[in-house]
Amino acid sequence: MLHISTRRDAAQGGFGRAVAGAVIAVAIAMNVPLQIAAASQQSAATKKPTLDIMLTSKPSPPKTGDNTFEVMVKDPAGKPITDAEVTAMFVMAAMPAMKMPEMKNNVTLKHEKEGRYVGTGQVMMAGKWDVTVMVKRAGKEIGSKKFPVTAQ
Repeated sequence: MLHISTRRDAAQGGFGRAVAGAVIAVAIAMNVPLQIAAASQQSAATKKPTLDIMLTSKPSPPKTGDNTFEVMVKDPAGKPITDAEVTAMFVMAAMPAMKMPEMKNNVTLKHEKEGRYVGTGQVMMAGKWDVTVMVKRAGKEIGSKKFPVTAQ
């Protein structure tokens, strides 16, 4: 007697699914590195070279009140940038427990020589500040860098 069934044997179905899963896994594994490499090449091609931006203060660390800030700006090749507009934005986060709002202060720095920009600005209170130095040419930002600063 011949027995015909449309029902799959459980062992055969499990094996078939395992093979299909392995084929899909291999296809994904082979394709993912290509996609990652392509994305890396694309982002490297569109990514702008970064400026070398250094911030110092006199006195160091800064104190409450007037301080002199110096920023050195160099292009990716190490050449000083002498024709930029440079600002340093000081931000202290709000402290709700002390009922203190966020504090901000902008300091404009003027070019002195060889990529060195200098300006005087106030640090309104002792504590931790986030300082973002922004470098612009013709009103367009060409670089920025964030520095943590603790004033005394």
